Amino acid sequence: MRIITTWQGLDPADRGASVAMGNFDGVHRGHQAVIGLARAADAPLGVVTFEPHPRQVFSPEAPPFRLMNAEARAHRLEKLGVQRIYQLPFTADLAGLTPRAFVTEVLAQGLGVAHVVVGADFCFGKGRAGSVADLRALGEELGFRVTVADLVADGKDEISSTAIRQSLTEGRPRDAARMLGHWHRIEGPVLHGDKRGRDLGFPTANMSLAGLHLPRFGVYAVKVDVLSGPHVGSYGGAASLGVRPTFGVNAPNLETFLFDFAGDLYGADLSVALIDFLRPELAFTSLPALVTQMDDDCTRAREILATL
Repeated sequence: MRIITTWQGLDPADRGASVAMGNFDGVHRGHQAVIGLARAADAPLGVVTFEPHPRQVFSPEAPPFRLMNAEARAHRLEKLGVQRIYQLPFTADLAGLTPRAFVTEVLAQGLGVAHVVVGADFCFGKGRAGSVADLRALGEELGFRVTVADLVADGKDEISSTAIRQSLTEGRPRDAARMLGHWHRIEGPVLHGDKRGRDLGFPTANMSLAGLHLPRFGVYAVKVDVLSGPHVGSYGGAASLGVRPTFGVNAPNLETFLFDFAGDLYGADLSVALIDFLRPELAFTSLPALVTQMDDDCTRAREILATL
């Protein structure tokens, strides 16, 4: 898979793809349906997306909302067989293109797309003025096919990133996973922390949650993939997501204890899948009480993971 961050001066081998286009935050089942329709026997499978997410540009003061960072999105797209990610920089210049200019300069002249697939609610161009009907008309004029995918529903409700965020906010990771079509994962490097877990007999891998939508604070049963470093592999674990109220005021983070693991994970990239919510985050009056609860949390997490 190649990640391409411009639409100008592309190598001929990177042009002519059949692409799905959108933000694909979460890469949920609706997104997967759009990507599936872009598969073609005679063209590479590509995705046109934007970084940063346009909402971050237009509403920079809004609370963090992303389900996954760009790296996690790329990992998920690669698992779906995507060969080219056109991760276009969402700048003021790009945002200011009219619908016709965007299709002409970016899709047709820049990327040379053979086929574009979008969801039925897709809008594009300055002020989101372009509709799927406009895209179809411009594609016919400029020589590429356009397919519009129906929205995917989960029962009676449409699957959306908004609904997935709500499930995570309420501590329902399995409901989120049903809409996603995969476990919700938090990915990133392991950072140095206060190392309190090591002193308590539960050494944890600490990860930042900066820029991400915050699931319900508490303790989770998790599955962990170590993506880099000498300990690459898959592990079960228990993770605390929150602000660690027992130890004062702290920025939200994710602290994961890997079962049956020994080694140094600092700097390694982890992918932590939230499986089940075990309990809310609590402030403990003593360290022995905290350790007792952590023992119970790990026992419950092991029982849950053994059923998967």
